[in-house]
Amino acid sequence: MSASLFRGGIHPPARKELAREAPLTPGPIPSRAVIHFSQHIGSPAKPVVSVGDKVKAGQLIGEPAGFVSVAVHATISGTVTEILRRMHPSGRPSLACIIEADGRDEWIDLEAREALRTQEEICAMLRTAGIVGLGGATFPTHVKLSPPESKRIDLLIVNGAECEPYLTADERLMIEKPEAVLKGAKFFARALSASQGVIAVEDNKPKAIESMQRATLSDPVFKVRKIPTKYPQGAEKQLIQALTGRVVPSGGFPMDVGVVVQNVGTAFAAFEAGHFGKPLVERVITVTGEGVERPANLVVRLGTPIQDLLDHCGVKRRKKWKVICGGPMMGVAQWDLQVPVIKGTSGLLVLPKEVLPDVREMPCIRCGRCVQSCPIHLVPCELGELAQAERYEEADRYGVNDCIECGCCTFICPSRRPLVQLIRKAKQKLRERAPRKAASS
Repeated sequence: MSASLFRGGIHPPARKELAREAPLTPGPIPSRAVIHFSQHIGSPAKPVVSVGDKVKAGQLIGEPAGFVSVAVHATISGTVTEILRRMHPSGRPSLACIIEADGRDEWIDLEAREALRTQEEICAMLRTAGIVGLGGATFPTHVKLSPPESKRIDLLIVNGAECEPYLTADERLMIEKPEAVLKGAKFFARALSASQGVIAVEDNKPKAIESMQRATLSDPVFKVRKIPTKYPQGAEKQLIQALTGRVVPSGGFPMDVGVVVQNVGTAFAAFEAGHFGKPLVERVITVTGEGVERPANLVVRLGTPIQDLLDHCGVKRRKKWKVICGGPMMGVAQWDLQVPVIKGTSGLLVLPKEVLPDVREMPCIRCGRCVQSCPIHLVPCELGELAQAERYEEADRYGVNDCIECGCCTFICPSRRPLVQLIRKAKQKLRERAPRKAASS
């Protein structure tokens, strides 16, 4: 394998220096946890608790509802006070369980499962532990580790690129918990019977590279690969192409070219589930940005209101600040600061008005920068115009559903056109029309 570059992409200011030296520290335990049953791609978990129930941290509160679904667990000990629809960080309401803390933080008895050997055992463990992709996609991990028999996987890539600006959660995990990351990755390799493993880290993270190299020094399967820094290097298809030269086909999956990609944070969660029996009840997130007095990499309980974390890190409330769940390229701006941390929350970014770009939209000047930067080889300016004109079927024919919503086109556009938002709207409209189209055919 040769570390090359994929076509397209951009080099936005990294701004990782704000938080990269902040060690992993525990976040505040919430007095009231809001735990959504939909924190993953696929069917929401089915509630198995009722209002008035007493629960402990780690206790099952939502069971998987189908193969593409995972369990959801209580993240604090206390009493279930409500089960109702609450605002989700995605901007849409979904069913959630409200737990009022009892102040004791009692846990269920945890049972280690590190001796698991077969694919079926490992996948069942990950499913019941609620493990999903923690890079942001939240795809159930056991599904990615269950390829069809016709798909032979010869390479497992552990994604430590963390190309999103500002965020340093994965970097700190690799620096401080390299052996745990490696042991979690070994569960994945064992389930896939993969003969080769690569831990891919961008070259702007020298301490993480050195730490992971020490951990893998005598490992027969896993090697660390330093890759050139470029956004969106952490996207699966781009990472595979950069490392191997293999191209995932349009509409296809990494397993179509013999590869499975798992995030560094996911590997760490798998380690904790296997070696301690700990379900996914907390994750590392970066709280950063020019509006944060004390940038931090926090181990945060899922269900913690983001306002609690902003207060913890010294963010004073101001109307002119923008709060984003995630990074500046793919994150979602929030208007309700009581929305909780979920499994896919990789960071909280606070940007004061003075660092926000001018978003006054102007007409497209046909410069072609969005075409040059698109890592999927699309024509974002045309897709944006089709979306504005509500010509969604035509946008579909031009490949709108191949868009990974990385935001390169919007970032690079000199006319400040909201291209990724328009494309996202077109994709949503096509999803809404799909059932009606299928029923009429």
